[in-house]
Amino acid sequence: PTNEDLLATIAGRVAAYRAANGLADDVTVPVDAVTASGSGLDPDISVANDRLQAPRVAAARDLDLADVLATIEDHTSGRTAGILGETAVDVLAVNLALDGR
Repeated sequence: PTNEDLLATIAGRVAAYRAANGLADDVTVPVDAVTASGSGLDPDISVANDRLQAPRVAAARDLDLADVLATIEDHTSGRTAGILGETAVDVLAVNLALDGR
């Protein structure tokens, strides 16, 4: 694929993410929301990505947004040794915790 093809694919993913989450055009879409690793099986997503999806998740599960955000916070890990990597949310753990509500 050409660079133009890749840019068109990413632009399409950004548009789809915005539409799915009811986001305005001026909201920054986290890079991990529109890209994937080679395996596509990443267990964690960025805190920004999870927080942007929280209202949709709360509505779909008929839960209070504050409860969903608290669950996200409970399953957010810090940087390794306090300096390496980024904070991340364990999506599986969040979903299992929300299943139990």
